Amino acid sequence: MNESNFKKATPEDRKAHVVRPFEQVPLTTLVDGSLSHLIATGNLTASFLTMEAGSIFEVHTHSHAQLMIVVDGYCDEIIDGKIYRVEKGDVIYLPENIPHGAFIREVDCHAIDIFVPRREDYLEKYRQQNPQSKLFFDDNSKPQTF
Repeated sequence: MNESNFKKATPEDRKAHVVRPFEQVPLTTLVDGSLSHLIATGNLTASFLTMEAGSIFEVHTHSHAQLMIVVDGYCDEIIDGKIYRVEKGDVIYLPENIPHGAFIREVDCHAIDIFVPRREDYLEKYRQQNPQSKLFFDDNSKPQTF
């Protein structure tokens, strides 16, 4: 591979493939104490999540496989009836329909959640809370406006 065989992407090209979630995507409240910058493709949802100190993410299930990457802080994640302390650098796999939730302790927990297939319920919250904002990569090629 030789770099000279490739063109530099234009700013317009960049819009189809690159987003800065913390700058370009408004927050969506998923549940009390859990705020997210959401991005979706036709196949998955990415959630750039802040779970606020002292909050609780009630035990729940969903039909989506989930990877949770803790990028800062920590929480006590409940997975199938057991508590796991997870902290910066940990990756948690939650198969579809497994009961899970979390206790967020003294500090905020920042994580990236990837859901497959995409979370239509989260995207509906995004649309309701941010009606004038773009949902990035919704058709795998360009931002969509709702």
